[in-house]
Amino acid sequence: MSLARLLAAPVSALALAVTLAAPLAAQESPAAPAAPAPVADQTAEAAIDALFAAYDEASLAQSPEGKAYRGIRDADYGKWNDPSDAADARQDALLDETLATMRARFDLATLAPQQALSYRLFEQLAARRASLRPYRDYGYIFDQMNGAQSDLPAFLINTHRVANEAEAKAYVARIEGLGPLLDALTAQSRARADKGVMPPRWVYPYVISDIQNLLGPIDKNPIIEDLGNKVADEKAKIPPADQVMLLADGVGAWMMSARPAYQRLLAEMERQQAIAPTDDGIWRLPDGDKYYAALLASYTTTDLTADQIHDLGLKEIERIHGEMRAIMAQVGFTGTLQEFFAYTRDDPRFFHTSREDYLAEAEGHLARMTAKLPEFFATLPADPLVIKPVEAFREKSAGKAFYQSPAPDGSRPGTYYVNLYNLRDMSKNELEALAYHEGLPGHHLQRSVQGALGDLPAFRRFGGVTAYSEGWGLYTEELGKDMGFYTDPYSDFGRLGMELWRAARLVVDSGIHHKRWSREQAIAYLAENTPNPAGDIEKAIERYIVYPGQATAYMIGKLKIMELREKAKAELGTGFDIRAFHDVILTSGPVPLSIMEENVGQWIAARRQQ
Repeated sequence: MSLARLLAAPVSALALAVTLAAPLAAQESPAAPAAPAPVADQTAEAAIDALFAAYDEASLAQSPEGKAYRGIRDADYGKWNDPSDAADARQDALLDETLATMRARFDLATLAPQQALSYRLFEQLAARRASLRPYRDYGYIFDQMNGAQSDLPAFLINTHRVANEAEAKAYVARIEGLGPLLDALTAQSRARADKGVMPPRWVYPYVISDIQNLLGPIDKNPIIEDLGNKVADEKAKIPPADQVMLLADGVGAWMMSARPAYQRLLAEMERQQAIAPTDDGIWRLPDGDKYYAALLASYTTTDLTADQIHDLGLKEIERIHGEMRAIMAQVGFTGTLQEFFAYTRDDPRFFHTSREDYLAEAEGHLARMTAKLPEFFATLPADPLVIKPVEAFREKSAGKAFYQSPAPDGSRPGTYYVNLYNLRDMSKNELEALAYHEGLPGHHLQRSVQGALGDLPAFRRFGGVTAYSEGWGLYTEELGKDMGFYTDPYSDFGRLGMELWRAARLVVDSGIHHKRWSREQAIAYLAENTPNPAGDIEKAIERYIVYPGQATAYMIGKLKIMELREKAKAELGTGFDIRAFHDVILTSGPVPLSIMEENVGQWIAARRQQ
């Protein structure tokens, strides 16, 4: 599971670690540690903070991967999460027990404001996860977006750090552990498929391609290559002879454990491909309508129905089309909007011809944005940001762009991954807005600030609310215009194209999963109503099909932030301070949209009294 999905996943994203030297089925898993009672002489605020700290410690004890994302390298730094149903149940029990303890021991009305907010946020977190428990087995374990076949190697390459020989041995242990882990996941996928829960047939060639990329010659294996680079890094200070031994151990672990498991997975994916459904939406699953409604509520943190979301998308598309026509007039284009879409989609002038040029332009935009940030933000990110192309073994199936948060200990920078598999899917027009969304002042600034909120409970510092985080990312695309960027009208058109893309998601996501549109219908809708290239459109629709509901959170979150900013401007007039407004949004950590609205309302009231 990717970090973004780990943070956003509403169902049992963390699970108990396994010992990799033995098959998963043979492991005996201890019960989840109970959260200790607060010390009697603590204040209520200190006691509830201690309860949340105990919850975090117990959760991390069940998640070696979660520890690694946090930069914690201890005795579990060679293990994988336990994927079993029993592990899910333990995580659920820990959450439920902590919730019950909190409610029994603390009076919300008497807590200090920050602890009261934590109380409410923990309640809502528990409610979102509980709402999706009935659909625990509806997720696709292997797909082109967040499938384990590619996420596990990506974790080794991008998250497992090697600073010494012990950590290199832990890497080898994780390679060995891929065997039992993949076998367990393969068995789960087989069981779900036999009950009719599997992705549409077109997904399987992507998954099979990912697997085959990893089954190639050992000298081209991305995991072994990464291990070799890490043990040879002079910072690890591993003697040359030991480097050779560690690499040999890694090759042995791959050949004896991981590779055979990938071969078994390949056979299962080929079996499923032959029996996979051709319908795309989750309406085809038992209670699929209720499942989709629960997903929409969890991702958007609203009570909007699928029909309301669909209609909102249509309204926003009409608005953005109008703004695009103004840019058409500005650049002197004569013709219809669809003809302008075709021009920007097909003319070679709008695409880079080398990855190096694309990355260089993105870095230039981010450098200029970095210099401008202090004018609009009082709280700035402390972590470095790097841009990396998506790795070759997964670039064909991976999404267009995504972000990985920095490690709290500074051992891993924030990383903006951009998929440069096909440069004709990556328009120059969109490049600037995409860099702002994934990097600065978007996800990197927000996640870096969030991780530095040391006085907040860990579930707030490291957790996620999709409508908040993705709404912020989309908000910052338009904020870039307020900051004086998008000086090229075609780049501003690209910004609108990115916003249009998120508005269209409301239509096609609900179209697929509620109105029973086919993949082809959804692709045709985007081709008619957006300027995006065919490959971009196809990959996007395929994402929405296997990740139902998630894509609706972007526009809904962004609209709420814009609504609150305009409200604050109207009520405060000359007393409105954009830097202070951004602090209100950012320094709470991720919150549901209703609580964001409360926070801004309280800030407005306090400012009016000054």
